[in-house]
Amino acid sequence: MHIPDGFLNGATSAGTAVVAAGGLGLSIKRAGAYLQDSRIALTGLVAAFVFALQMLNFPVGAGTSGHLLGGALAVILVGPWLGITAVGVVVIIQALLFADGGITALGSNILNMALTTGLVGWTLFRVMTRLLPKSWVSVMVATFTAGLVSVVATSVAFVVEYGVGGRGSVEVGTVFTAMVGVHFLIGVGEGLISAATVAAVGATRPELIAGLERTALSARETRPIRSGIWGFAASGLVVAALLVLVAPLASSAPDGLERVAIDQGFIETAEDHALSESPLADYEVGAVEDEATGTRVAGVVGVLVTFGIGAAIVGGFIVIRKRSATPV
Repeated sequence: MHIPDGFLNGATSAGTAVVAAGGLGLSIKRAGAYLQDSRIALTGLVAAFVFALQMLNFPVGAGTSGHLLGGALAVILVGPWLGITAVGVVVIIQALLFADGGITALGSNILNMALTTGLVGWTLFRVMTRLLPKSWVSVMVATFTAGLVSVVATSVAFVVEYGVGGRGSVEVGTVFTAMVGVHFLIGVGEGLISAATVAAVGATRPELIAGLERTALSARETRPIRSGIWGFAASGLVVAALLVLVAPLASSAPDGLERVAIDQGFIETAEDHALSESPLADYEVGAVEDEATGTRVAGVVGVLVTFGIGAAIVGGFIVIRKRSATPV
């Protein structure tokens, strides 16, 4: 779902960049409500886990693949503002370090993959967990639905951007039908992966699921975050690293957006990435001849970098807040 350079004209790219910068800045500011020390490791872990899962493209049929976007999963685990921030970090690192997603399209990708998925996923999850019976089955249903609908919403966001300033000549209605159709299938995979992840966290550390805070289920079945959070994060990083080790086995078929662009004839508007010659471009390592090994090394680097930056953002704000609160 990463939009490359060239799909959208300059004015549209600039406009989405302004909206994305404002939305991401607001998310970081509003994250103050969740800035406890325990959230440092959790936010870094969510960013690293989303990065790892995005490397695992799964087939959805007809020569098309999909991958987790992760916005709904992130906000359910660490709350809307930290979740959006974590996915925003992933998208930025992918563009700047791995040449995945265009530089001029960075604002569009943050708007679609972090802000849209996060806000849609959070709203739907919270509404459903309030309306459904208070049980873990309901949490799984809400998580699955939030994941699915957030992916479809992201595809619609791209269609709107394409309608405003797409450089292709294909009718917007045609692009809409194709995008929503294929991303519904991808959304099913997103929902299943998200629900499985939340179920795994719920089975071991249910108090970590921010989406359940201040709910009847949380009051009955969860408790305040205990110590040992860095140990949990370390275990999660090991899992993320293991996931990227199998990345070379993932589907090599074009993802949903690329498949639509190929089938509808606007793929030729894509431009080469400005950082296509960087050492880790396309999740490879220039110094490593074996492609599979290079992908694994690049993936591990990405996991560590996203964890470090995600944790550093939260940790930095906690330090600033503590210093501002200390009497002079």
